[in-house]
Amino acid sequence: MHGHPRLIRLAAILLAVCCAVSAVTGCDAAPRESQRPRNPVVVQRPPVVMVVGDSFTVGSGPVRRWHTYASVTARELGWQVILAGAAGTGFVNRGRVNRDFATSFAEELAWRPAPDLLIISGGHNDRRVSPARVHVAAGRLLATVRQKWPRTRIVVVGPIWISRVPGWALDVRDAVAAAAKKAKVTFLDPLPQRRYLGRRSTILLPDGVHPTAVGHTRLARWLVEALRKSSLTG
Repeated sequence: MHGHPRLIRLAAILLAVCCAVSAVTGCDAAPRESQRPRNPVVVQRPPVVMVVGDSFTVGSGPVRRWHTYASVTARELGWQVILAGAAGTGFVNRGRVNRDFATSFAEELAWRPAPDLLIISGGHNDRRVSPARVHVAAGRLLATVRQKWPRTRIVVVGPIWISRVPGWALDVRDAVAAAAKKAKVTFLDPLPQRRYLGRRSTILLPDGVHPTAVGHTRLARWLVEALRKSSLTG
């Protein structure tokens, strides 16, 4: 190597200093494995599902809300579920709590971030109400939900009966189904499943109306299968 002696010595000194600094700080020419950027870890959250309904949804008698068909369905499908509503309420009937499904939605759910799925379940308590009024009320609620949460999927579950189904309940079922069809949302009818729930002594509480915990589990089994067939479990 040819050159000025001073420049050669200066270059050697600078090289030695750089090597010393690299040894102390670990500043190698190539970044270490720990310093290389890694792919971010994607944490997949469970679907958030909200259910508004009556005593079949929130529980009745010895069956608490964490044992109702809605909660059992959520556990089966890995949902984060929020239940809303009250016993005796319906699309029109305000019950002892003086609120219908629309009010329950507004007061308990509408102020929350939009869920992935909303289930509106009921009609059992809309007795002595004309089916036309039920149809209008159900349609109005669905329109409110769609305006509030335009990307949320919606499922409507018709009235649930464990004992013999009265004729007026079929009319209410049809009115709710028509409102769901008009709103272009999925309607699921639990009435045809009643005969497959099992013996009354096993699935029906002494009040003759509400399901036992076993009854709720069997209702959940039906709902899980119905949701899967409609591709609404994700």
